Amino acid sequence: MTADTHPIGRRERNKLDKLARITAAAGELFAERGVDDVTTQEIADKADIGTGTLFLYAKTKGELLLLVQNSMYAEALDRGRAAAEDADGVLEGVLAVVRPVVECNRKQIDNGRTYLREIVFGDPGEPHHRDALDLTVRTEELVAEVIARREGVSVDQARALARIVSAVMFLTMAATVNAQQSIDQLVAEITEQLTAILPL
Repeated sequence: MTADTHPIGRRERNKLDKLARITAAAGELFAERGVDDVTTQEIADKADIGTGTLFLYAKTKGELLLLVQNSMYAEALDRGRAAAEDADGVLEGVLAVVRPVVECNRKQIDNGRTYLREIVFGDPGEPHHRDALDLTVRTEELVAEVIARREGVSVDQARALARIVSAVMFLTMAATVNAQQSIDQLVAEITEQLTAILPL
């Protein structure tokens, strides 16, 4: 007896199609001009939907930015996981995870900084915000896995160090003084801080 698989219905396909169009439209406009200089009407027009429909998927521009950035962050985390597999040593493995996240956050500096603010101050009950928080947890878990590969480091120690790595990474990206730093400059600053705390 074969399992009964149900194809996705037309209504669900339409919802997924609209979500993809909204994400693509918002992502393109935000990348071109930054989140602050784009209106929700422009996003709705580019996605070929009404603004009322747009607000069913995201109530604010902040939520739209979370939707777009979450997708890029998830891809960056996948790249980091793959790179960490081939890394030699704890520091190199952790930086293999960190660098793609920094690159993702700096594709458009204002968007990246706004995204970090949304993660910290956004509504945790909102689905896109929950997804962003989940990505930060997944980042810490991945970093903990890398650190735990080091002989003599317990799982609890690895988790505690991963939280510190996460704090260093996010604070370095969010700091106003670093707003104009390049990706390489940010990674160098993060590396300097992590060298002081990670078991080599």
